[in-house]
Amino acid sequence: MNKGSLSTVYDITSFGALSDGKTSCSKAFRQAIAAAVQNGGGTVYVPAGTYQTGPIQMESNITLFLDAGARLIFSTIKEDYPVITSRWEGAEGLTYMPMIYGKNVENVSITGYGTLDGQGEAWWKPFRERTLDHPRPRFVSFEDSSRVLIEGIHLINSPSWTLNPVRCSNVTIDKVTINNPPDSPNTDGINPDSCKNVHISNCHVDVGDDCITIKSGTERSTYKVSCENITVTNCTLVHGHGGVVIGSEMSGGVRNVVISNCVFEGTDRGIRLKTRRGRGGIVEDLRINNLVMKDVMCPIVMHQYYFCGEGGKEQIVWDKAPYPITEATPVFRSIHFSNITAKNAHAAAAFIYGLSEMPIEDLSFDHISISMAEDAIPGIPAMMNGVDPVVKMGFFCCNVKDVSFSHVTIKGHEGAAFQVKNSKKVVFISCTEE
Repeated sequence: MNKGSLSTVYDITSFGALSDGKTSCSKAFRQAIAAAVQNGGGTVYVPAGTYQTGPIQMESNITLFLDAGARLIFSTIKEDYPVITSRWEGAEGLTYMPMIYGKNVENVSITGYGTLDGQGEAWWKPFRERTLDHPRPRFVSFEDSSRVLIEGIHLINSPSWTLNPVRCSNVTIDKVTINNPPDSPNTDGINPDSCKNVHISNCHVDVGDDCITIKSGTERSTYKVSCENITVTNCTLVHGHGGVVIGSEMSGGVRNVVISNCVFEGTDRGIRLKTRRGRGGIVEDLRINNLVMKDVMCPIVMHQYYFCGEGGKEQIVWDKAPYPITEATPVFRSIHFSNITAKNAHAAAAFIYGLSEMPIEDLSFDHISISMAEDAIPGIPAMMNGVDPVVKMGFFCCNVKDVSFSHVTIKGHEGAAFQVKNSKKVVFISCTEE
């Protein structure tokens, strides 16, 4: 960036920021952003060096640009983070302000080549000890905003969810690297929530929870807004509980999703859809293709008995008997998988378990090859009552309807390659087992 020739570039060092990694630069960020806003917008420039700061409030028409060698270290002082009302895990409530935050803004960007360090250990410890007054800060979150770009940066050690746009439109997340320790709690990578027109591409995500998760709030949410028109492509997803996940917060619905050309390595599950009775919402029109997975516990999981979170142990969640169909009945339908290779799977090739009153409907699996690891480790494919650890199980399907398996190959499994229970209109075409 040739910042010297651009009058709309606001260098934080011109506003008093010091690159010693110790002096708070919060005031310099506020003043640089304010100066840019006063002139209609511009780029807040962070040159090479290490800068400590509290939370940064973004405004419309602002680009936060981190040059190569720039490093932002975020404050670990709880009092630096105002308490705001925001969505947290699917419902509105009081939370600590995200480290970078914008609400009702447009034309905003976080770009460049630098690193942002959330110093999450300072938040993970009190979270585990249950001593925090409010939920931890998310790393970067925009709410009710449009034309949001996050590109090129490296984010590490997020206190909780890393990138979390909420009720935003036209969001692009490109060439971003996210690294959170594998044992860090709830440090999801990229979580678009009730957003429209989201493009996630060319990212590397290695985190302590789900790598990418598509959400739309819970039944307790004030806003029932769908998440739709989402593309995830050309990403590498490592070590998380799930590679690309939908739910369990899906009360607003999720539709029109394409997941393609991605590599999964060491994630507990590859593609994972999860919900439960009472949550409602419709997940439909998903296309999932051209994926390679390695050392994944279970490559494909879809179920509607998810027991984690508030109310998850109630009978309505775990009961396998049919219940009346209402607006609170979740729906999975029109989901299509193709051209997927998974090697060294451990627990099962796939685990699919719909509701007895609302089967998972209109599924297809085309040109799928899954081989089990010789030294497979038992695992629990779905977090639902009554599911024990399994090892080298093939495809398991219960309560599904209108399903086709075409050119599906299962290798190294124990027992039947396909177990299908309480299901209708299931077709097999040129499937093999070895």
